[in-house]
Amino acid sequence: MIRRFAALLVLAWALGFVLFSVTLPGPVAGVRTDAVVVPTGARGRIGRGLEVLQAKKARQMLVTGVDREVKLGEFAAEYGVERKRMRCCVTLDYSALDTRGNARAAADWVRANHFRSVRLVTSDWHMRRTAAEFRSALPDDVELVEDAVVSQPSFRILLFEYDKLLVGYLARYWN
Repeated sequence: MIRRFAALLVLAWALGFVLFSVTLPGPVAGVRTDAVVVPTGARGRIGRGLEVLQAKKARQMLVTGVDREVKLGEFAAEYGVERKRMRCCVTLDYSALDTRGNARAAADWVRANHFRSVRLVTSDWHMRRTAAEFRSALPDDVELVEDAVVSQPSFRILLFEYDKLLVGYLARYWN
C-alpha cells in the first residue's frame, strides 16, 4: 500500500514537472498598468521592464533586489536610461535578497505610491513562483499582470524552480 502511494506521488510529481516545463508563460502585449516591477536576476528582465516604460505601458518602474554596489548612474549607463527618466520613473530597491523579499519590497512600494495595477516582469521559468509570492504580499485590490521574458532554461533550472514552487505551495497550504 505504501509503495503504491509513493509511486503515485512520484508519478504526480513527474507529470506536474512535465506540465510546468511545457506550459511556461510568455510575454503580454498591449496591457497598460500603473507600474512595472522587475526582480533582478536572469538576462532580459530589466530590458523588458524598460521597454514597457518606454512604450508608456506603465508610469513607474521598480527594480528590486539590486546589488548594493550598483549606483543610479551605473544602472542608467548600463541600460541606456536617460537621467530624466531615472529621476522621474525608475526606483532601485536594494533591500530584497530573494523572491519573497522582492515581493515584500514591491508591496511596500505599491502601497506608498497608491498603485492599483502592477506588471510583473521576470523570466518564464521564474514567473509562477514569483507571481504567487507577489499575490501573497500585494494588497488584494491590486491587479497583477504577469509578463514573462522568454528564455531557454536548462533542465536543472526547471527542476529546481519546479521543486521550489511545490515547496511554496505546500508551505502556504500548511500555514
